[in-house]
Amino acid sequence: MSEHGPRTGTPPLVVVGAAFVDDLLRPTRVLAARRRNGDLAGGWEFPGGKVEPGEEPTDALLRELAEELGLGAVRLGGELGPPGKGWPLPNGAVLRIWWAVTDEALEPGPDHDAVRWLGAEGVLDVAWLPGDVPIAEELAGSWLHR
Repeated sequence: MSEHGPRTGTPPLVVVGAAFVDDLLRPTRVLAARRRNGDLAGGWEFPGGKVEPGEEPTDALLRELAEELGLGAVRLGGELGPPGKGWPLPNGAVLRIWWAVTDEALEPGPDHDAVRWLGAEGVLDVAWLPGDVPIAEELAGSWLHR
């Protein structure tokens, strides 16, 4: 259990991520990024990171995307899943994901050693990190157009 969560009475840590797609209105593919270092190295995820105290989740997401992928021009769409709820992570944090598009090149940054576009049929072909699996399953099942 992390230092944040139900046992301490504080809100859980919020982690934000971007589901980069080819089109916000009719997405047919999504970007996965493979972690370079640490305990989660080799696992695929939606790029993003932790929300700092006092930071709005979407501001944190744009900051993290600039830091991780060097992106300055990202357009966010709606939040995936129930707005404000997110998905529980194994460490007690909550993961919230937004649709995103950019005209900039999506290439690995310092935290990732590969990025890959996945269509609906291939979304589950990579080894997603445990917290990202339910989102990838939703993408494959109903959110990506074939």
